[in-house]
Formats: sequence, C-alpha cells, structure tokens
Amino acid sequence: MVQQIIKHIHRVNALRDLANQLGVMPIIHQLQHWQCERLLITHDDLAQQKRYKKAMAFFVDELYGPKDFSQRDADLVRVIPKLAKVLPEKAMNAMDDALSLNALSFDLDMAMAQYLNTHYPDEPINRDSYAEAYRHVGRKDDREHQIDIISHLGDQLADVIKIRGISMLISLSRRPAKLAGLLALHEFLERGFDAFKAIGDVQSFIQPVLVREKALMQVLLSEDLTLPEENPLPVV
Repeated sequence: MVQQIIKHIHRVNALRDLANQLGVMPIIHQLQHWQCERLLITHDDLAQQKRYKKAMAFFVDELYGPKDFSQRDADLVRVIPKLAKVLPEKAMNAMDDALSLNALSFDLDMAMAQYLNTHYPDEPINRDSYAEAYRHVGRKDDREHQIDIISHLGDQLADVIKIRGISMLISLSRRPAKLAGLLALHEFLERGFDAFKAIGDVQSFIQPVLVREKALMQVLLSEDLTLPEENPLPVV
C-alpha cells in the first residue's frame, strides 16, 4: 500500500513536470477551474444542502481543483511509511483512492489541455470546446475507472468515519504535525474527515454524483452525439 501511494505521487509529479515542459500548465489550471464550476452547477442541489456543503467543497478543492498539491504530496512521501503504522487500513485505502484519483484526473486533464492548446489557443474554455476536447481524448475505460475510484473512495470514507477514536487521533496529531512541518498534509486529512463526518450517510452524497457523472460521460462519448447542438454540458 505504501509503495502504491508513493507511485501515485511520483506519477502526478512526472506529469506536472511534463506539462510545464510543454507549456500547458496554465491551460490545465483553467480546465480544472472550469470543471469545478461545472461540477458545482451539475450538483447544485447537493452543494446547497448544509450537510453536503463540506463534502462538495472537499471534492472540488482537495481532489479535483486547480490547487497546488505539491507540498501535501511531498509531506506524504516523507511520512507515509509512519502513517501506515498508525492509521487504520481503511484510512490508508481512502488515501490511496484519493491520490489515484488525483493522478488519473491530471493525466486526462493534460490530454484535454494539449488538444485545447492546439485547436483553441488563447481562448477561454467553454462548454463547446470542452465537449470537443473530451470526445477527442476519449479514453472511455479511464473515464469509467475514474468514476469507479470515486465510488470506492466513498465506501472507504463511509467506513473511516465510523472507526472508534479516529476523530481524537486526527485532533491530537495536529500539533505534532505542525511541529514536524506536515501541516498541509494534516489539514488535508482533517478537512476530509470533517467533511464526510458531517454527512452521516456518505452514500447519499456519493451515489447521486456517480449516477449523474456516468450519464454525462456516456452522452459525451456517444457516437450519436452531434455537437454543438446536443451538448449536454451546462453553461459555466
């Protein structure tokens, strides 16, 4: 598990380096920002519910958005062997899912950014250019795997919040984490736990998201789709 988590981090770091070399990092950030706005529109009914607000913000800000995760990732590589000894297995599984999702999402985003950079240079992303890039990249198997990871992550988080003493463990570890220079990592874990603890029934949040995202993916990749007339994406 430890080596697998480190592998995810090395993968996304290598992709970031390549994106910088290709000069597409600004487009990736723009793309990620657009996707976050789209997610909030698609799932507005969930985002507006008080018990889901933190969970939606965690997905958008900590797992999928244009935030710089380099400090968190560097912290993880440094201490993951020690974390594996004190964190429950389900918490480690959730971390593995989160970092796997981050790496795969960045890979797909970079592929789309390269298409947008070639066909829409210096143009802001909109629903039509996004749909066109999405269909060009394709990779349906990877898109389905992306959704599967979110589903599995939801299952792991649902179990983590039920573990006796996990809340106290996270709370008590904040000061040692800060002293050790691991505050970015601790805050990531703390926000994730707090967000999903507030929900109670994690699947009540995850399942509607999965159903909508899967349906949207299937329409966007359908051979019968005609763009721009039948674009299923909302205006962002």
